Amino acid sequence: MRGTISRNGGASGVSTITRRAAVMTGAALMLPRLGMAQAAWPTRVVKIIVPLGPGSGADIAARLLGERLQRMWGKPVVIENRPGGNGIAAITGFLTANDDHTLFYGAAATFTVHPYQMETIPYDFKRDILPIAQATVTIAVVAVPASSAVNTMPEFVKWAKDNPEKLNAALVPGIAEITFDRFVKVENLQITKVPYRNIVDAVSDTSVGRIQFISTAFAIVQPAVEGGTIRVIAVTNSQRFPGLPGVATCAEQGVPSMAYEGLAGLFGAKLLSADLRARIGEDVLRAMGEPVIKQRIEATGQMVLPGGAAVFQASIDAQIEEIKRSAAYLGLNEGKIVAP
Repeated sequence: MRGTISRNGGASGVSTITRRAAVMTGAALMLPRLGMAQAAWPTRVVKIIVPLGPGSGADIAARLLGERLQRMWGKPVVIENRPGGNGIAAITGFLTANDDHTLFYGAAATFTVHPYQMETIPYDFKRDILPIAQATVTIAVVAVPASSAVNTMPEFVKWAKDNPEKLNAALVPGIAEITFDRFVKVENLQITKVPYRNIVDAVSDTSVGRIQFISTAFAIVQPAVEGGTIRVIAVTNSQRFPGLPGVATCAEQGVPSMAYEGLAGLFGAKLLSADLRARIGEDVLRAMGEPVIKQRIEATGQMVLPGGAAVFQASIDAQIEEIKRSAAYLGLNEGKIVAP
């Protein structure tokens, strides 16, 4: 059947087929190019920003993960520590990079508690940030100076009640702070919170007794514990840590108000394509599944708990709901998100 003649002098049927063929051919030609671009990532140095200082649980895990990813990707993976400002310094550096070669490694609570700690929030977690892969659960603890007579959470509560406004506490930024506020209100205690730009600096103050209560990752206090200057009296996680078999959880000791989890993983900016997000996530899971990585991470007071983006998002959503309940108990209102 012959095509009719169009006004431009061509056969309409033929021209339509030709146009469709051209579009299909162009699309087909683009697919290999997109595939090659995707496969070429990374094309340069990958930066992973960590919101805590060197020696923290997040820093240790990020460096172990970065070493393995560097071998997988064939490009340098650089860890950049940006402590301070409740994680805002690190988050700002991460987001303003606006780059698929800049990632963020840290606790989910770096983001989940901000609505209740800040009047204005310079980012929107749902709008700006993509969970890529769940990696670890940081073992968080409550510790006291070894010189004190306190060995359990109930003993600490009694000590604090006997010495109102005389004890000082240091908390890793994030969920530990809001949990501590809940704990103090539930137990009706008067304890002064001492802010630290880098929680690692609080360890020496705890060792000499200037700080009487510190709650942070076990990795941070571990050297002082091994050195005999700090004593761990409780694990804040829901389960005991095999590396501290004799230390009960806060809940087991009858003080569930001081219980919290240190879920951590890798995040990316919203500009990451779905394919690249999945690819990076798969590489993280492979790295975290290696026995040597698992062994080294657990030796630093963390537990490997890998999961893909969907698993990580579900864990974060559950934490958000828990924090909402704590915030409601404390009478905290959500802050205002500032448009970018």
